[in-house]
Amino acid sequence: MSHSDAEVHPTVEEVAADIASMEIRGAATIADAAAEALADQAEHSDAETPEAFRAEMRAAGRHLRGTRPTAVSLPNALRYVLRGMQGSTVEQLRGTVVESAREFQRELDQAQDNLGEIGANRLRDGDTVMTHCHSTDALSCVEKALEQGKEISAIVKETRPRKQGHITARQLREWGVPVTLVVDNAARRYLDETDHVLVGADSIAADGSVINKIGTSGLAVNARERGVPIMVAAQTLKLHPDTMTGHTVEIEMRDEREVLAADEEAEIDGDIGGDGLTVENPAFDVTPPRYVDAIVTERGQFPPESIVTLMRELFGDQQGGEPWEE
Repeated sequence: MSHSDAEVHPTVEEVAADIASMEIRGAATIADAAAEALADQAEHSDAETPEAFRAEMRAAGRHLRGTRPTAVSLPNALRYVLRGMQGSTVEQLRGTVVESAREFQRELDQAQDNLGEIGANRLRDGDTVMTHCHSTDALSCVEKALEQGKEISAIVKETRPRKQGHITARQLREWGVPVTLVVDNAARRYLDETDHVLVGADSIAADGSVINKIGTSGLAVNARERGVPIMVAAQTLKLHPDTMTGHTVEIEMRDEREVLAADEEAEIDGDIGGDGLTVENPAFDVTPPRYVDAIVTERGQFPPESIVTLMRELFGDQQGGEPWEE
């Protein structure tokens, strides 16, 4: 059966549309919804032969994959569920798809808590952490350290141009953590008062490079020069297995209006836009593995050079093609 003949269940259509329109957003939420959609496809399939069933599942996977090509958590969810599809009958195939989806969702539900507990063990009572951007994975490490009775303070970088650091500062204050909010350019000055740099990741490449909010790489270089360890907190959902076969991670360029927007509190004399001005607003940068001390995941902490081993264990070696392909 060709992919054009395979029927995609309405739930898959709906989930795909919601992911594409960003009604469903966030790495874990996208992954959970994709796994649920594949389980629904399997449960409601009318396929009469194993070949037809596999064709339907591949078609559903392709349909979901096409919604957000750069969201690394989406293909990771599809790989997990579709590679769990085993058996020689439709019922065996159906059962293994549903069980794989449920197993993936169970692990996803526990991942951040487990990651936080592992990361918290790297933090000592009285430590000061410096954060960049906003990462719920990174914050889970602080939260678990607080639950262990440790006193933690934070130096929070604003993280312009969207100031996601303010979200981090607000969350930490709700937990009673003393926070010093600093402008991005002040980071080097405050590293002498910092015990750990703690950041999240948008994705992690096979060589241990960390793709995260723009400014992370500069912070890591400064931290290394100051002797401050850099801990990256990231669920395995953020690992980017495509990079094992030489693919590079595309860096998103965002709207120039984020940079040019007038700040009412600043003294801005007129508009600096117009001919002759180019504005570039990259969302992320790449931190080489030599600047990272540990990548903390829900499956343990790893030196960045070892992350490819974990990637192979979770996703295979990527030599056999994607499970949603014909």
